[in-house]
Parts: sequence; structure tokens; C-alpha cells
Amino acid sequence: MSANSFDARSTLQVGDESYEIFRLDKVEGSARLPYSLKILLENLLRTEDGANITADHIRALGGWDSQARPAQEIQFTPARVIMQDFTGVPCVVDLATMREAVKELGGDPAKINPLAPAELVIDHSVIADKFGTSEAFKQNVELEYGRNRERYQFLRWGQTAFDEFKVVPPGTGIVHQVNIEHLARVVMVRDGKAYPDTLVGTDSHTTMVNGLGVLGWGVGGIEAEAAMLGQPVSMLIPRVVGFKLTGELQPGTTATDLVLTITEMLRKHGVVGKFVEFYGEGVAATSLANRATIGNMSPEFGSTAAIFPIDDETLNYLRLTGRSEQQVALVEAYAKEQGLWLDPKAEPDFSEKLELDLSTVVPSIAGPKRPQDRIVLANAAEQFKVDVRNYVDVVEEADQESFPASDAPALHPNGSAPSNPVPVTAPDGTTYELDHGAVTVAAITSCTNTSNPYVMIGAALVAKKAVEKGLARKPWVKSTLAPGSKVVTDYFEKAGLTPYLDKLGFNLVGYGCTTCIGNSGPLPEEVSKAVNEHDLAVTSVLSGNRNFEGRINPDVKMNYLASPPLVVAYAIAGSMKVDITREALGTDQDGNPVYLKDIWPTEAEVNEVVASAIGEDMFEKSYSDVFAGDAQWQSLPIPTGDTFEWSAESTYVRKPPYFEGMGMEPAPVEDIAGARVLAKLGDSVTTDHISPAGAIKADTPAGTYLTEHGVERRDFNSYGSRRGNHEVMIRGTFANIRLRNQIAPGTEGGYTRDFTQEGGPVSFIYDAAQNYQAAGTPLVVLAGKEYGSGSSRDWAAKGTALLGVKAVIAQSYERIHRSNLIGMGVLPLQFPEGASVESLGLTGEESFSIAGVTELNGGSTPRTVKVTTDTGVEFDAVVRIDTPGEADYYRNGGILQYVLRSLIRK
Repeated sequence: MSANSFDARSTLQVGDESYEIFRLDKVEGSARLPYSLKILLENLLRTEDGANITADHIRALGGWDSQARPAQEIQFTPARVIMQDFTGVPCVVDLATMREAVKELGGDPAKINPLAPAELVIDHSVIADKFGTSEAFKQNVELEYGRNRERYQFLRWGQTAFDEFKVVPPGTGIVHQVNIEHLARVVMVRDGKAYPDTLVGTDSHTTMVNGLGVLGWGVGGIEAEAAMLGQPVSMLIPRVVGFKLTGELQPGTTATDLVLTITEMLRKHGVVGKFVEFYGEGVAATSLANRATIGNMSPEFGSTAAIFPIDDETLNYLRLTGRSEQQVALVEAYAKEQGLWLDPKAEPDFSEKLELDLSTVVPSIAGPKRPQDRIVLANAAEQFKVDVRNYVDVVEEADQESFPASDAPALHPNGSAPSNPVPVTAPDGTTYELDHGAVTVAAITSCTNTSNPYVMIGAALVAKKAVEKGLARKPWVKSTLAPGSKVVTDYFEKAGLTPYLDKLGFNLVGYGCTTCIGNSGPLPEEVSKAVNEHDLAVTSVLSGNRNFEGRINPDVKMNYLASPPLVVAYAIAGSMKVDITREALGTDQDGNPVYLKDIWPTEAEVNEVVASAIGEDMFEKSYSDVFAGDAQWQSLPIPTGDTFEWSAESTYVRKPPYFEGMGMEPAPVEDIAGARVLAKLGDSVTTDHISPAGAIKADTPAGTYLTEHGVERRDFNSYGSRRGNHEVMIRGTFANIRLRNQIAPGTEGGYTRDFTQEGGPVSFIYDAAQNYQAAGTPLVVLAGKEYGSGSSRDWAAKGTALLGVKAVIAQSYERIHRSNLIGMGVLPLQFPEGASVESLGLTGEESFSIAGVTELNGGSTPRTVKVTTDTGVEFDAVVRIDTPGEADYYRNGGILQYVLRSLIRK
């Protein structure tokens, strides 16, 4: 029960139903707050307990100073938690382990149960092994079940063992699309109360739901577990960036062009740790699908959230997707009652403001390795000629940074791109030439775009017009279609567009995250062989949100984000060297050149198909029994009981060591002495570089472990699918094939130098870490700017901690990873302003001592600690434990230990 210090408890009548609400207008200053902060204010009013959440916290939020540096801590209690299976399996593994730990400490295992609704969508396990045939979907699902049977059995057990935990089975859709189409409530109803739907999710693109006016963002799995167990999320009241939209998109531009433009603008502006909120007349002209596409890209801007207020467009979408009339009426009544309804003319109080005239957006792509590196489509071929030189020339000393590469050297004298044509023979005996720039992967995939019917119908119409003119994809292109929900294939079928996609090789490969997360599957054998034997810089074009190095496919060096219609166009063109805005994509049946403009649908054509082919009945059919699953899911045998029956033979799900030897009282925090450097890294090292992801290679520590446990190479599966096995994940931490550890120059991948051995020979990072742990030597990681950018990968922090890393010292951090490091008991430190590894002359061969950490034992957090090396370097590092709540987690050795002790004491 809320302490209700502001007498805010009231009732709201909607039709025949009455709901308890907490009125925002009872708090002075609430009317001028941005939409997102009003959501947080209601959260505090409703959960005020006089201890963790007090009247002073509520007053502080009501009196928010838009220009102040964030300093006031608040406790945000999300209404629910959403997970995908890669990140969700470790959450359920940890919950199962916590039940046993509670039992061992004399508590009740049943206390370990989600206290907030938790929903998990299995969408990250399907791999596009098979493609280009009508059987691809069926074959890929069979392979998925074969590889993931143990994990799926475990999740089915969790669905029966834990209250408030539901699982959407495989083959249903992508978590964020399922969220906006079905799971999101916009306004929650629980125990007679109505309040804003809020959430945290174990995937950074949770922010897609921001397009519906639902406040939520991605967190690490460890934070999500705590939220499920009733722990509020500790945060500082953020700065809010107002992003004003005016005008309307021009014909020929897509939502993808819009989000790439916004991504570029907000990355340049700097929004890490801030909320972004869209307002203005242009919001009303932005479809819900486009809003969701923009919200989805929030992690690519770096913002915590990117939200739109509620308006008629929100209600129309809720009706379209089959929400009840009572729910739609409640959303409208609640939003208008609480001042959460969009006023297009309003100018709320924001910390900073940007503006974009939608009519200025032009067709664009982004690449070759960062989503913010937007390229105007008309310049793409010329830019490729510049960028490809970074991938085919001998790497110079200046290029040895981890990320990004240094500026490109000059072009060839004649301005042409490097060329190395290689003859290839396909299995059917036909031959062709493969060269640098060849598009080897063309994928319509990921939550960013496949939820958006306008770009999906646009892609299908491009395919239709191309097929009618006799065009085909190039034979070296692996083309895949992985929609975000079954509704997409339903409206393709109803519009009669499926045959044209199939004809171009865009057959359905699965409903889930495929290429965008590295589940692109292998390239055809003859293509892969040519690429690797001749070191070709081939490319992928995907309708995704991430194109980081080494992410999409191990054979593909350069990756480009593009709208679904452009993915189809590039599959036909077959090369990034082709200027698809000016050069012909191919020839028609009569030998006439066919240009992109000849097959590009008009806005009216797209809108006509969307209006005629998509209906409420499709959503009702797809989601009528969404948690039940098919016969294959329902027939999985599962154990029973409150605690899980761990299998000693399992290579997928193992009991982790986090709670071994844990007592009821945490041991005192200690200073760090004699630490060695495990990795010295450059700028923009992402969680993809740190966390195990993608395929497991046989000659790596993880591959060796699986082989030793009797797993055949063909059954290795991916790191993501084995996230429930800490032994595999530790061995894959810092093992990304594109990681450049500067203390092991000339290497790429999971290598370091092992200074437990004479001369510090180059070694696998895992092997060196084991030797350091055996010697009792703590480890540190040195890094540059934006350390830990990208997805909310809990294993980036879990793996770091289990390798024995006690502290990371970086120039700056991305929000989620810094928080996750603390959640695993790793100390995040920051170089003093203006200082870096380079300016301090650090080589990575030094040993480090860090003094002043013990101040935390007295209940306070030091602003800085003293870092010294055995070579005489000395500096004061800034302690990036930003809130008292984070300090509590660190003192306890991590967030899970803190929660466990708290629950037992209750």
C-alpha cells in the first residue's frame, strides 16, 4: 500500500468498471513535466513506502530542474519484465539456483518467485541454416528443436514451477513485435488499480514499446532478475531530450531512412543515459509502426528510452491488434485524466531540444560497421570505394585500434574500388565471379523493421515488380525472410505477394531474430571457400539495427543496415559497388535496363495494400492461444517440483557458482593489489566484443570444452543458445573474432599475454585468466571511450567477473554495461577528465594497485580512488558507482547476493 502522502489516491470510472488511480495533479509542478517523467512520478506515488521511496523523492521529481546535472536517486518499480530466450535462460537458471541457495541458508525456496509479471519469448534460437526453398522454415524449426531441446525443457519447467512466469514458444515471433502487438497493456490493471504499463527487458531493443507510449528499456539479465523479485531499479532522475518532429516524410523515403537519420543526429548530440521524448505536430503525422521503429533504435542512439506520448494513433493501433474495447477505452480515459495525452502544440520543459523536419529525410543506409554511420543512398557506392580500403589493404599501425578503424587511406589513383574477381562454380554447375563488395547476405530480419507493415509491404511490392520484369537475385546472395510475427506472413498471403518474395529467394526461414544477431547461418560452401581463400571483403545488407564487426557472419567483413525494400534491391544488384540510384539493377525480358525507380512502389500503392490486407482478425488468430505452443512444444518432457533437477551431463544448462560459499553477511570490500591487465582495448568496444556471441569454433577454449564433453562439432550450436552453461560462456568472453587486444598486437580474437609465464607469451584469454586465478592474481581491463556500448548483454559482465576481473578502467561507459559490472561485483572506474591509456603511457604490461575502495565499508562511496602501477604511473580514477543502491549491490558482491540476503531476512 502506498503511504499516499500527497492524498493522490482516487478513482477512475470507465464504462461499468471503476479503477483506483494515483493522481499526478496532486504533486506541485507535475503539469510541466515531460511525458516520461510523469510516468515515473506516478510510479513513485503508487509505490511510496516511506523508506526506499519517500515524499521527498516525489517532491524532487515534481520540482525537477531540467537543466541540472542528474543527482537525485529514485527507485523505479517496473510493472513487468520481458525477456528473450538468450538472455532469459540465464535469468531462470539463476532463479532456480537461488531457490537452492535459499534452502541451504535455511530459508523457504518458494520465496524465490517472480513478484512482477514476467514474460519470455523464445525468438533468438532459430538459425537461417536453410534458405531459398519452400521447406526452409520447417527444416530450420526442426534444427532449432534438435539443438535446443535441453533449454526448451528447462524453460517449460520454469513455466510450471514459477508463478507469474509465462513463455511464448518458438516459431511465434520476435519478442519486441510480440510485445507491441499483444503483451503491452499501455495501462496496466492489477488488484483493482490502473496505472501506466512500464517494464524492463533483457534486450536493449525493449525500447520498441516506447512507440506505444510505454516506458521501458533494456537492462542486463541480472537487473531483470532483481526486478522480477520485487527490487526497484535504482536510477537518477534523467535529463530529457525533447526531439521535435515537424512536416511529413517525402514519397520514396521509409521509416528506416528516418531512424538512420535520427540515430546519426542523436549520436552526434550525445544522449547516453538520457531519455529522448518526441513531441510536436510531426508526431501526429507519424504512424504507430514508424514510432515503434524509432523507439526500437534507442540503443543505437545510446539513450535509455525514446518515447512517444499516447494519442488517437495509439488507440487505433490497439484496436487493430485486437485489444478489447474496454482496454482501449481505459487507455484513452486514463491518459486524458493524467495529462499523458499528446498535445501537438505543447512545448514541455526539456533539458535539451533538437528538431527534425521529416520532409528533409532522404533514402539512406548505414555502415559498414556502426548504425550511426549513415550514408545517403546516392553516395553509397562511392563511399564503399573509400571504406573497403580498410578491409583489403595491409593493416597499418594506425589501424590497430579495436574500434573504429582509422581514417581510410587514399583511393586508387583512378578512384576505383579494389578488385579481386574470383571464379566460383555453384553446385548446379553454373559459374560466376565473386569480388570485393559482393552482397553475400541479404536479410529482411529483426524487430526494427519487420513490425512495420509499410516497409514490409514495400519490400514485397519491390519483389513483385522485379519478378514481373524478369529480374532475379544474384546466385551468390543468401536471401532470407524472418518476420517478427505470423501476422506478417498472413498479410503477405492475403495480398498475394508471397510468390514474388519466394521467386527472388526470400522464402520464410523462421519467426525470430536471425541475421541481426549473428544467426545468419553459413554461407553456401563455395562462397565461403572463395571468400576465405582469397580474403574477399564481401558484404551483408540487412534490415536490422546492429551491424557491428564480426556480428553478422564470420565470413562477412562489411555490414550495411537498410530498409527491407532496399534489401531486396541489393539482392538483385549483388554488389555494394553498384550505385543502385543511377545504375541498372539488371535487364528485363527484352534486354532493357531496369532501374530502382522502375520497381519502387508509390506511397499510394503501399498504403492501399496495407489498408486492404491487414485486419484485426489476423492478430486475434495469431495471439488467441499464444502461450500454448505447438504439439512439439507441448510434448517436451519436463521435471516437476520447486527445485530443478540439474543434469551432470548437460552442456546447455548448468548450476552456476555465484552463491557458492555465500554467508548471510557479506565480506568487507577490499582494495585491489598486484592486478595484471587481461585486456587493453580501444574506443567503442561493444558488448558484442565482450560477450560470447555467434558460432563456437572448434579450436577455441569453448570448442575444446564441448569436444571434451562428447559434443560433435555439428552440434556445437551458438554461444547464445548455451547461455545457461557458465563453463561455455566464460570461455567465450572477450573471444569475438574482431576484438583487438592491444597487449597482444597482431592478433584478432580472444587472445592476451599471460604474465604468469616468463616473457608473457600470447595465450587464449580464458587460459591466461585460469593461470592468474590459480596464482591468486586479480585482473583489470583497460579501455577507451564508450566501453560496453550495444546490447544489454549480462554475460559481458558475468563473464568478466568469472574470469577474475576485479575492475575496469575506461574513459567512458555505456549505461547498461557499467550497471551490469556493478551487478556482478566488478568495480567500474573512469580515467580522470582528459586522461587515457595513451596519455598516461600505459602499456598493459604493468601491475596495478587500487587504494581507497575500502571506504565503501563505512557506508559511503568514494568519489575517486588512487591507482598506481609498478612503473610509477599514478592517477585518481573516478568511481562510477553512481547511486547508493549500486553501492549496496557492490558491497554484497553483486545484485543477486543482495536480493537473496534481503529475501531471507524478510
